[in-house]
Amino acid sequence: MEAKLWAILFVVFFLSMLTWCSVVEAQSNTVSSTSSTVSGTTTVDRTPNTASSPSVVVNNQDVCSFAASGAIQTQIFGLSAGSSIRDLNCERLKLSRTLFRSGMKVGAVALLCQDERVFQAMEMAGTPCPYMGLIGIQAKEAWAENPEKRPDYDAWRKETITDAKVTDEEVIGISIGSLLFLLLLL
Repeated sequence: MEAKLWAILFVVFFLSMLTWCSVVEAQSNTVSSTSSTVSGTTTVDRTPNTASSPSVVVNNQDVCSFAASGAIQTQIFGLSAGSSIRDLNCERLKLSRTLFRSGMKVGAVALLCQDERVFQAMEMAGTPCPYMGLIGIQAKEAWAENPEKRPDYDAWRKETITDAKVTDEEVIGISIGSLLFLLLLL
């Protein structure tokens, strides 16, 4: 959903740059005419139409989404778009709060532990996140046996696996070096 918001912002930015590059000011021409019988002034208004942003309504305060809309208008083309975007972290917090109020404290913590920041904080505090119904030291041992299920697995792998295996940076360096060597042979 965040990619959708970035796409909308990119389109709005691109079209605003098109507008900025061309002459956008509303043009008014005043024509004066004089004849022997009639004297007057005529004003011709050539203001471009306006693209209006659609209103995206999120009525309830208990909804984990927000609205985004925008519009751009040039002399030739007008575009407007709007959407509602889900806030997944807000949903996680509300679900966890509901589980906690229902007396499911371990379930509430387990749901929060799906966020890698919470997972790391719990680990640093010495209270590991629950693992398949296990808590405490048993959960810590289970996480150690199944590290690929950690929400922060990529960061954990970079920290713990150092000299034992070739890192991604070394693979890239070896690939670039091999390519340069082949170009040297040509």
